[in-house]
This record gives sequence, C-alpha cells and structure tokens, in this order.
Amino acid sequence: MKQPGNNFGKFAKKKSNAAIKEQFKQEKRKEKKEREAFFDKKKAEARAAARVTGNQQVMGKGQAKAPASHQRAESSGLMPLNKYIAHSGVAARREAADLVRQGAVKVNDELVTEPGFKVSPKDEVRVNGKKIFLAKNLVYILLNKPKDFITTTDDPQGRKTVLDIIARATTERVYPVGRLDRNTSGVLLLTNDGELAQKLTHPSNEIKKVYHVTLNKPLDKKDFDQILKGITLEDGPAQVDVLAYADMKDKTQVGVEIHSGRNRIVRRIFEKMGYDVKNLDRVVFAGLTKKNVDRGKWRFLTEKEVRDLKHFGKGK
Repeated sequence: MKQPGNNFGKFAKKKSNAAIKEQFKQEKRKEKKEREAFFDKKKAEARAAARVTGNQQVMGKGQAKAPASHQRAESSGLMPLNKYIAHSGVAARREAADLVRQGAVKVNDELVTEPGFKVSPKDEVRVNGKKIFLAKNLVYILLNKPKDFITTTDDPQGRKTVLDIIARATTERVYPVGRLDRNTSGVLLLTNDGELAQKLTHPSNEIKKVYHVTLNKPLDKKDFDQILKGITLEDGPAQVDVLAYADMKDKTQVGVEIHSGRNRIVRRIFEKMGYDVKNLDRVVFAGLTKKNVDRGKWRFLTEKEVRDLKHFGKGK
C-alpha cells in the first residue's frame, strides 16, 4: 500500500516550480521599477535645472527666493505668475502684478514677490489665501452700467458692485476691464481674458472712449476751444481727441472722445474749467456700444466682436 504522502508528490513539485517562477517575476518587476525610477529622477533633475535657471533670471536681490517645490513642476505650459493670475479671472494683468509685489501671492505655500516668476498649471497658487484656478472658458460680457454701482469685484463697505448685476451670467470669475466711477454710467466690459484686459487698458494702445456729458451750464466757446487746445490738471496735461456739442440747441450736452485712462479724467477736465458734471455716460469703449442694451442690462459679446477687440488698438 502506498504511503498517503506520496499521492501528493507531483503537486508538491509543481508548487515548487510555481514559487520559482513567481520569485523570478518579482525580481523582474523590481528591476523594472528601479530602472523607471532612475530615468524619472534624471528627467526631474533636468526639468528642475531648467526651471531654476528660468526663475533665476527674474529673481532680483531682496526678492523672495524661488520655492524648492517648484522643481517638481512640468517644463511645458509655463507662464509668468501675473499672467496666470489674470487668466484665473482674479484681476487684470497689471493689477495682478501689483498683488504679487505686495506679497499677496503664494505658490505651493511659499511667498513669491516677482510677477515674472514662472508657474505651471500644476502649481498651487493662492491670492490672499484663496486658491485660484486657470479659467477654462473665456467669457466676454457687455454691461450698460447704471449709476450707484461700483466697478470692483467686491467692496468692504457692502456697496453694490457691477458683479451683482451679472451674477447669473456665468460661473466663471470675471472682472471689469478699466473703471467707471460710481456715478458714471454706460458701456463696461467684463471678462476673464487676462490678455485682452491687459491690451485694452494699456496706455500704449490708446483705446478710444466716447462720453456723453451733461453740464450744469452751457459750455461757452472760449472754454470749448481751451479744452480742445489742452489743459493742465494736477497730475499733468490732459488732452481730448474730439469735442462736440451733442445738441446745438442745448450746449449743456457735450460729446467727448478721449483715449486717456486716468482716473475721473473727463470730470476733472470740466471741473477745471468751472463746470459741474451732472451726468456722465460712456457710449463707446473700444468700438463697443450700448446699442440695444438697456440701462442695467447685459449681453454676451458675439464672436465677431471678440475678434475685433483682439485686433483693436492704436489707430483703430
């Protein structure tokens, strides 16, 4: 009679072979992982070296040092920090640069104060402690702004902002391009397109604006000519491009075309000449008009209007 253990002899042998095969497979997997880890490390070192070199060019003495964690970022898709912030819909590009310089921005939990610092979409960027994200969908909204609304994204005093009016228009974070003071009405563009906002607000592009001004008294010919000739305000010379009576029978109604973006420039010009501006309405901005948009209402720009804006600039 055969011993009971002999009945399982062939299975014991097969189990031994299986164990050897499994051990061999594990060794191959280990070698593969080590090989992949080696090449991943080399690639990471190369990306880090390129990243550090690029950022060293924009870091000056006394500025915050480049975060070490940036060495993990991808080498593709890099952009200046202020551009990243603008594309996130937080502020226009120049305003974003100011935020960075003021120490309001952290990248991967480390302070960065140079607007040109390179970041990638994989970096974590926080503005005033709030994490921001690149906008996936670009939005362009034309608002016919009413009085008593301010053109800021928020107001500590709790006053009404233009964002309250377009709150249901989009889930993207948009912001006003340029400013209209609280008592000025008319055409206002809101978008999350940082590049376009930068272009439309940069002085070198001389973006045209047209205002309908209502004065407290008729504008006489002498003052009319002096304004056209140019006057000097507390912050320098002020020049209008075109000045005309909107109604020859009512010379309190005046049309002004100007390209300056200085604060309250139209109001200050007339105040300098001894007039009070009772009403100020912007009727044209960068070729956009409020036609068919009632006061306090808004609409999205058409594709053609967006294309035109992107080609709008000096002399156009």
